[in-house]
Amino acid sequence: MRHAFHVDLRGIVDLLSRHLYSSPRVYVRELLQNSVDAITARGIDGTAPAGIRIEPLEVTGDGSLRIHDTGIGLTEPQVHELLATIGNSAKRDALGFARHDFLGQFGIGLLSCFLVADEIEVITRHGDEETVVWRGHADGHYTVERGPARESPGTTVVLRARRDFEHWLGASTVTELARHYGALLPYEVRVGEERITEGDPPWRARHPSPDTRREALLEYGERLIGATPFDVIDLEVPEAGLSGAAFVLPYADRTGPGERASHRVYLKRMLLGDRVEKILPDWAFFVRCVIDTDELRPTASREHLYEDDLLDTTREALGAQLRAWLVRLAATSPPRLAAFLRVHHLGVMALALHDVEMLRIVDEWIDVETNEGRVALGDLRRRHRILHYTPTDEEFRRFASIAAAQGIGLVNGGYTYHAEILRRLHRLDPDLVVRRLDPDDLATRFDVLDSAAEFATREFLGIARATLGPRGCAPVLRSFSPASLPVLHLEGGDARLAADLRAAREEADGVWAELLEPSDPEASDPEANEGARPLLVFNHRNPLVARLTSTVDARVVELSVEALYGYAMLAGNRLLRPDDVAGVNRAFLGLVEHAVHPLR
Repeated sequence: MRHAFHVDLRGIVDLLSRHLYSSPRVYVRELLQNSVDAITARGIDGTAPAGIRIEPLEVTGDGSLRIHDTGIGLTEPQVHELLATIGNSAKRDALGFARHDFLGQFGIGLLSCFLVADEIEVITRHGDEETVVWRGHADGHYTVERGPARESPGTTVVLRARRDFEHWLGASTVTELARHYGALLPYEVRVGEERITEGDPPWRARHPSPDTRREALLEYGERLIGATPFDVIDLEVPEAGLSGAAFVLPYADRTGPGERASHRVYLKRMLLGDRVEKILPDWAFFVRCVIDTDELRPTASREHLYEDDLLDTTREALGAQLRAWLVRLAATSPPRLAAFLRVHHLGVMALALHDVEMLRIVDEWIDVETNEGRVALGDLRRRHRILHYTPTDEEFRRFASIAAAQGIGLVNGGYTYHAEILRRLHRLDPDLVVRRLDPDDLATRFDVLDSAAEFATREFLGIARATLGPRGCAPVLRSFSPASLPVLHLEGGDARLAADLRAAREEADGVWAELLEPSDPEASDPEANEGARPLLVFNHRNPLVARLTSTVDARVVELSVEALYGYAMLAGNRLLRPDDVAGVNRAFLGLVEHAVHPLR
């Protein structure tokens, strides 16, 4: 059996009026939208005057607010259709009006007034027909009756303030809100005797010259962002009926690349919101824009834009215009581009991840940290056909000087986007090789000792191997620069994984320790798994190590190896396990004891 839904109209009114909108302040916007739509409808024949007048409670004197418009007005059937029907998206078309010509819908928009009033009265006249009075109540019922004659077509909406909400209908609040939402409306709007509309949007206003127009837009942008913009960019997307301006921020945006920037958006010159997101690509966080659109769709609350294909197309078009500005700046004013990049390099680098032209700008103009100082990537790749990078700042600090001594070009990839940019450089230079620095590869560049030196140091390596065995580390003796570095702890990928598993097993207990135990017994044997062991590389070019390799006192060698292991771990910012700390302490105290022993 088929049944109809039973709808609690009072509940719907409460849901829409108290939960759809973010603040009571939107009621002024909704009243203005309804008035603008009515004037737009009447203006089709070109004979209607266009004006909106708001009388706050100080003017009416009876605790009510009134808003008058010279719009088309409504007939009694239209009152029932437009004011009392919620959810009929085609009702404007039924009246013969194109939906895109209008800002909102009378029914839903009017419900916002219940945020500040318990009763809404609409006095309206259409053409030569009689005046109709509609009264809606917050409990969900309404009445319709004939009203006193009006001199001309139009509509008056009367709000009687709810208790403790009188300030929302006062002159100062209403004037501020009307100017906030309606300053750019094409029809004259007055609150009392004060005109609040300003005329054409700033980017459409006429000026004597391009220079005066630019100065006027920069002044407008300064009021918008609180500082003089670095530049202003005209925006235009005809398919969305969109025009506006983007203001380049003179400071680094606090939201950063991980967060969405917000912008001021007008819909048919009515303010949609000051913090509308998703109108620009994510990478364009270095601008704030003000736009007016005729075709983009608002959400139900009319505070944001609806995600659809047109918004996607618009976003791409606006991004292309910002990109074109950057390319033009690079071609015509390199000093200004350099000044821009000092502040907004992150935005350009984010764009360069997807755009080759932006990648060229990054390659030529943005300096990166390398082991040869801060240089542009283009300069660095012209000196090195193989570039290495470290994924973290910590690894860069650790290996920068060593890589420089081996003639390796090393880039600090620990900064935002740097590693990704490096991996995309093949788009500009197909023969360039970019690799992540592997410590194992670094070790292969160290000089091997000659056979005589290797034979002379065999006892030292034997003691070092026995000392470092419990640490899961293998000693290697090499000769490398800088000579001031006595020892270097290196871990390749396998070694790092093995070390992490070892540390986890030592800290775990019970069932977790069992889960972390290797399934292959040989995997826990350092000798059986030499390739996965970290290396402690002793630098034979270092005077201290050179003397240590010829020392005959085995105890001194053992303590020195233990101490140098601890030094290398600390220098590499590696985590010391409890037995590592104990070994370092033992080595320190043992060497001190050995040093002072002759004094006894």
